[in-house]
Formats: sequence, structure tokens, C-alpha cells
Amino acid sequence: MTTFRRRVSEWRFPSLRQAALWVPRWFAKVAILDAPLEAAMAFPHLQQPSFLLASLKADCINKPFAQRCQDLVKVIEDFPAKELHAVFPWLVESIFGSLDGILVGWNLRCLQGRLNPVEYSIAMEFLDPGGPMMKLVYKLQAEDYKFDFPVSYLPGPVKASIQECVLPDSPLYHNKVQFPPAGGLGLNLALNPFEYYTFFFALSLITQKPLPVSLHVRTSDCAYFILVDRYLSWFLPTEGSVPPPLSSSPGGASASPAPRTPAMSFASYGLHHTGLLKRHISHQTSVNADPASHEIWRSETLLQVFVEMWLHHYSLELYQKMQSPHAKESFTPTEEHVLVVRLLLKHLHAFANSLKPEQASPSAHSHATSPLEEFKRAAVPRFVQQKLYLFLQHCFGHWPLDASFRAVLEMWLSYLQPWRYAPEKQSQSSDSQPRCVLEKWAPFVQENLLMYTKLFVAFLNRALRTDLVSPKNALMVFRVAKVFAQPNLAEMIQKGEQLFLEPELGIPHRQHRLFTAPTLTGNFLSPWPPVVTDASFKVKSHVYSLEGQDCKYTPMFGPEVRTLVLRLAQLITQAKQTAKSISDQCVESPAGSSFLSWLGFSPVDTNCPYPANDLDEMGQDSIRKTDEYLEKALEYLRQIFRLSEAQLTQLSLALGTTQDENGKKQLPDCIVGEDGLILTPLGRYQIINGLRRFDIEYQGDSELQPIRSYEITWLVRALFQLSSAINRRFAGQMVALCSRNDFLGSFCRYHLTEPVLANRHLLSPVGRRHAASQARGPRLSLRFLGSYRTLLSLLLAFFVAYLFRVGPLLCTLLLVLGYILYAMAMTVLTERSKLHQL
Repeated sequence: MTTFRRRVSEWRFPSLRQAALWVPRWFAKVAILDAPLEAAMAFPHLQQPSFLLASLKADCINKPFAQRCQDLVKVIEDFPAKELHAVFPWLVESIFGSLDGILVGWNLRCLQGRLNPVEYSIAMEFLDPGGPMMKLVYKLQAEDYKFDFPVSYLPGPVKASIQECVLPDSPLYHNKVQFPPAGGLGLNLALNPFEYYTFFFALSLITQKPLPVSLHVRTSDCAYFILVDRYLSWFLPTEGSVPPPLSSSPGGASASPAPRTPAMSFASYGLHHTGLLKRHISHQTSVNADPASHEIWRSETLLQVFVEMWLHHYSLELYQKMQSPHAKESFTPTEEHVLVVRLLLKHLHAFANSLKPEQASPSAHSHATSPLEEFKRAAVPRFVQQKLYLFLQHCFGHWPLDASFRAVLEMWLSYLQPWRYAPEKQSQSSDSQPRCVLEKWAPFVQENLLMYTKLFVAFLNRALRTDLVSPKNALMVFRVAKVFAQPNLAEMIQKGEQLFLEPELGIPHRQHRLFTAPTLTGNFLSPWPPVVTDASFKVKSHVYSLEGQDCKYTPMFGPEVRTLVLRLAQLITQAKQTAKSISDQCVESPAGSSFLSWLGFSPVDTNCPYPANDLDEMGQDSIRKTDEYLEKALEYLRQIFRLSEAQLTQLSLALGTTQDENGKKQLPDCIVGEDGLILTPLGRYQIINGLRRFDIEYQGDSELQPIRSYEITWLVRALFQLSSAINRRFAGQMVALCSRNDFLGSFCRYHLTEPVLANRHLLSPVGRRHAASQARGPRLSLRFLGSYRTLLSLLLAFFVAYLFRVGPLLCTLLLVLGYILYAMAMTVLTERSKLHQL
């Protein structure tokens, strides 16, 4: 052994880098292939875990993905927790990427089974809830290891709260904040292995860079999305209990390790702690949790981490500041982020609805129930509601006005309909009639009143600013109207508003009654709080906890919202007429009109009346769907708000939705000012939604207008230079010829002047003065020779002449003679039309 040590010390390497890579790999392989304990005894002055970590890092560069995962499985099985705890942080980061987003890790957000089947199957098997990675987590969990997580990467409100020495509301952070030692940088959380793993897994959705637009990835097919679904199904089961953690020892399953933080009562979640964080840490006493609570501590942790990392980016104070138009956004969610949150909400509804009827009843609260049943009851109202409400408020107010808002909309609608994820199947009379919402869901509607009412008003304000002629926007209005038109739902919402607005009899002042969640102390299995039978109190508590004690509530069925609904109904009616007019234009135009326009054989409308919508690209079927969506949405709005046909007809006439005698749309609503027409707010709405338009046409110099798609760029520019040179050389002669009063003068004026210039309608006085100051004299224009139409026409003429054995020279003379005859006839007709106008 002494000789072996001497040989090791005598090794020489070309560079320090090769030595740093080769020696650790060699020692690690000795440890893996032989015995870790023997290797450690042979080299007591060397720390084995550092060599294991260096070997794994080197393998990441030199070995393929499949081989690396096989080696990791073997390492997890063979090495004890004492040697694996140094590898764990690096392994987690190498899988999920770094918190600063620089390292992408395994890039689970882009990994799909149909594109990379081998890597996908290996990654999913390795990260499965019952796979090798989770075995490593449980092995480290049993030894009470802690891992530092920087506070600077937590969501904004949590980070700000901890930095201000205020303990966050969530019990997830209790007893975990570590102040830096003297000279240290930054605050850290001391997390157990399961928490550390879930923190990185959840934050990888946020910290990694958004997917490029050019990369078309379907989120629901990606490994990350499917892993979220697997973790939710495993730790929040709708049937049975949470599976116990798997043991890496051959003896089989082991007992669930105790949670490393004091268990908190669900009833105390959401309470605001005002004490200083340092005082909390130094004076917080240890609480021994009931062993029965160990059954679901992983489920509780997983849900809290998901909610905190994905939803807790806005606080009530921040939300109120964001109402200012000058406020800057602190966090902007992506469409992928919203889709994952929707998956979480759908599973939570199924998880909460998996309670048996006798367990879900209020009387069951007083009886002994399992921790999992208590958790099912508390999951949505205690953990999700407030943070989801602020998250949705931000999305409704700041998401772009485009079709990507559909993801936010469906997430919202999924939360509003927990009955869709109930195990029992409700009877449905017919496909055309939506299912009736049972009365048992009235408490959920009342305790989530703002989710229904205030967010509905926010959607109305968005819908009034979008192009409803677009099929995608029309579909979103239809979806919302259809959900709220479900039988009995509008009545439940109206009942909830009545409960909130009813006066508090016997209580003279509001401040004597604080609408907050009841404060309880104790561990997780402390008795459930007494059921509040006062429905009005429950609704008021919900509203004030989300909006604050001084909120101003606008009733959904009040006059203000009814006015918005009537305006939306008017715009829907106008959008239907616009879609119909577009459909008529598409029917009138031949199928090959676009190709002929490109060639120049049919007029190209450069002033398209509906440039803002996508109907042209989607065709007649899309137009039909748009009309169908808008028609049904209008009918649903009538049902929800009990609108009459007479009201809609009267308001449609007031907006001027009727057409004039020629069947053309009128101008947008305007008033006449000193400098011309000025748009009114109604006129701006009409233009934004493509309901009306101004007849805009090019009124500048025809020689300087942009080169069209049916023209040859280089040829147009060459002809412009040629005609400009001719005009400069013969300008005096052209003026003299055009000034003659005989037929020759008329013939020259027809070719050298623009007869339509005097007939143009200049609506703006500024444009009129500008045009008057730029009077143009006679000039020659050769631009028509640069169009595909002219060149193709000449080519066809020569081809026909060739078929009739007519030579090129004779054909050219015939074309010139024919054009002279045509020009003489047009000259006579033009002069006669001028005489009639006089």
C-alpha cells in the first residue's frame, strides 16, 4: 500500500485540469467497483464524497444520458446517506437547472416522448414518485440532513417579508430561516431533502427561460407536465391513502420519517403574524406532532410548495399598488405556467371531492377523522383560494389582449366548476342543455363569491376591448357565457351577493366584528373549528379577507355591471353583422382572386376593411363558427341577466348598427371639430372591433407610393429613374402641349396628367392644405411597365401572334396602333364627361 501511495504521488499530468478530472474519477471508480468502506480506510486523509461528486460531474460530460442514469441508480443503491448528501444538491440542480436559469438541466419542459422516446422514458422512470430519485430523498430524509436554499430566489412577497424580518403566513417557512453568520451573504432556508427537492422542482417552471416562440411544444406532452400530474396523483390521492415512502434497503418499506418541522393546524393557516422574524426563531418552541399526522406531511408539503412557488407572486398590498396605471409588473406568468396551475386546480377539486358524503358533511367535523380527510377539506380554502384570487386578478388586468388569454380563462373556469370533477355523474337532459348545478354546491359558490363576480366584471372589461369578429375571441366570450348560464348558478351567485349586502342586525359597528379566519393553536390534529352557521358572516369573511375591510363591492347583478353587459351585447350584435359582411365579400369574390390579383388581372384592395381579424386566413368555416359562438353567447347573456329583446333592439339602433341604403357600413361615430372629424369613445370602440371604418385611400404622389407585391422592385426603380430624366428634359414641351385646346392637347393631358387628383376627397383640412401646396404639372409615368400584369399581357400577345405566324416587329406595330386607337377613344370620353360635370 505504501508503494501504491508513492506511485500516486509520482504521477504527472500535462495540466492541472486533467489531474483534477482523472484522479477523482479513478478513485470514485475504485470505490464503486470495490468497497466504499475499504477505499475510505485505505485513504483516510481523502474525503470520499468529494471524489464521488467529482466523478459524477465528469461523467456528465463524457457519458451518454442513459449510462449516466444507470450509474446514478447504482450509486443511490450502494452508497450510504453520509456520502450521498454532498451529491444531492448538485444532482437536483443538474436535473431541474440552476435557480438563476443559466443551467437548464435535463430540460424537462421540452422533453417529449414522441420526439425523444428513450431519454423521455429514462427520465420519467428515474423521477417517478416511486423511482430512484425519490429513494435518494427518503434515504437522506431518514438521517435528518438539511440543505440551504437561498431566500433571494423565493417569490417576491415571501422574499420581501423575510428580508423585512416578518415571518410569512405559510407554515412552510416556520423554523427554517437561517440568518447568515458574521460576514456571510444572504438569508437561507434550512430545508429537509423532500422540501429541497420539491422547491427546485416547482421553481424550475418559473426560473427557467421561457420557451422560444419558434419551438412549438405542446405543454401537456412534456415530461414536466406529466411529472406534476404523477406527483399530484401520488401524494394527493383521490382513492386510498398516500403510499408510504419506499426504502432503499432490501428489507422492504420503512416507516414514514417524521416531519422535520412542527406540524401546524390547517385552521391557523393564512393568519397574519406581525412579530419579528428573529424573535420567532429565537423563542419558537418545539412542537411534537402527533404520529398520525406523519401520514400526510409529504402531501401537505407538496401542496404548499406548489402554491407558494406558482401562485404567491402577488400580495394584497402589491395588488392594490398594481391598480395604478404607472405601476410596473413584478412577475409575468407564461402560458405554460398557467396550464400547469390549471392542472393543479383540477386535481385539487377531484381530491377535495373524493370525500365520502358522510365525511364531507359539516357534522363530520366534530367526529374523529383521519388527517387525510381533514386535509381534503382544507386544501382549497386554506391553501389556494387567496393566492389564486390575486394571481387571477393580475392575469385579467395585465395579460395581452390576444388569443393566449384562453389559457387563463380556462384555468379560471376550471376553478369555478368543482362539480365537473365530482365522482358522481349528474343527469343531463340533452346535449343542448347544460347540466343543472346542484344546491349542495351553494356553499362553495358563496365562499368564492369574488371568484365569480369580480373576475366576471374584469372579463367584461377585457371583452369590450377585443375584436369580437375574431373566432378565438368569440369563443372565449361564448365559453364564459355558457359556464355562467348553467341552470341555478346565477341564482346561487345572486343569493351570495344578497348575503354579503344584507345589513348586520344587532351589530351597530363593523369594527366590533372582525371577518377573519378563527385563530386556533395546537398541532395538526387539533379539533376542527366549530362550524359557522351564519352564511352571511361566511360570505363577508371571504370578501374582506381577499379585498380588505374597506373594499367597495360592485354587485354582479347591479346596474353598473348590467350596463357593461348591455354594451357587450351591442358589440356582439355588431360583430355578427361584420362577420356576415365579410362572409358576403368572400362569397362574391372568386376562389382564385388572390392569385389573379398577384398577377394584376383583378384589382387589389390595398385598403382592406377588416385588417384586424383572422377570418381571411381561416375561411368560411371559421366565419360560420364565429357567428355561432356570438349567437349562443348573446342568448346565454340574456338568460343570465334576463335581458329582453326590446332592450337589445333599441340599443342596437342607438349605436347605429343598421346599414344604409347601399348596404355599406356607415362611418365611425364622430363629431366635427375645427380640424375635421374627431372620434368619440363609441367611434374608437367601433374601429377597434372592426365594426366600422373610414374609407382610407392613398392620396400622395402615385410615383412615390410603396412598391406593390404585383410589381418588380428593380424594374419599377429603373423606370422611375428613366421617366424622371425624360420629365426634366422635356418639361417645357409637355406643359405647352397640355395647354392646347385642340384634340392634341386633350390627348396629351390624358397621358401626362392625373385626372383623378381633382376628384379625390380630402377629409382632413391639414391634408387639403398640404395637397394644394404640392400641385404637380404634366409628366410621363412608365411605372405600369414594371407590373407583372403588363409584362404577362405582352408575353401572351406575342405568344398569340407567334401562333398566327405574326413576327415580333409587326406584332409591336399592331399593339402600338391598337393602344393609340384605345387612347383616342378614352380621350373623347374623358372630355365629354368633363363637359357634363360643368
